[in-house]
Order: sequence, then structure tokens, then C-alpha cells
Amino acid sequence: MAHLINLKTITDTRGSLTVIERVIPFEIKRIFYVNGPDHFSRGGNQHMKQAVICLKGSCLITNHTGTEEQHFVLNTADQCLLLAPEDRHELLEITDESILMVLASEPFEHDMRVHEPCQYELSVS
Repeated sequence: MAHLINLKTITDTRGSLTVIERVIPFEIKRIFYVNGPDHFSRGGNQHMKQAVICLKGSCLITNHTGTEEQHFVLNTADQCLLLAPEDRHELLEITDESILMVLASEPFEHDMRVHEPCQYELSVS
């Protein structure tokens, strides 16, 4: 099941320094960034452990656990959403200025992805 963690952030007159150290519960084997046009969406798959951080802008992430639907809004760089391999997540409502960083437990292999559409109806209020 997906859940949010807060990343250690130190703020002073020079700005903020956010640290990702000893809080990701898996070995990181791949790091990638996601950005694009206003309100694009990505995901709809499940395949590995991931940690998602919105470095800039905002994003709605819908997660389907198989028994329930969860909704998370990422809009600060000091929050990290941890996703399990069995979770099916969709990145939605990504704003034009958004930059999402994803830390993954495995290198990408195309046949690891689940290609069926989500079985759950999106019900964002």
C-alpha cells in the first residue's frame, strides 16, 4: 500500500536543503525525471518499488491497491510517496511547471509492465 513520508529538510537564510538518506526502503537502481505539457498523465502500471517526489509544481497520484483507491497530492519537495510493486498508480493533473523525480528498485524492462487498463473508476472530488 502506498504511503507518504516526510524528507528531512533544513531551512535557513540560504534556502532549503532536502536530504534523501536512509529513508527509501529499497536499493535504488534507477532514477528518472518526468515533466511535460500541462495536465498530462502517465502510469497506469505496476512493476517495482518506487519513490515519487514532486520537485516542482504539483501532481495528483491515484493508487489502486487491488481493494481500495488512494489519492495523494504531491506539491512540496519534502514529501515522498512510496509505492509497492503490487500498487497500480497513475500520475494525473501534472501541472506545466512540474518536475517529478522517481527512484525505482529495478532498471526498466518493457516486459515488466502491466498493460491492462485499471479496473477502478477514477473518483476524484
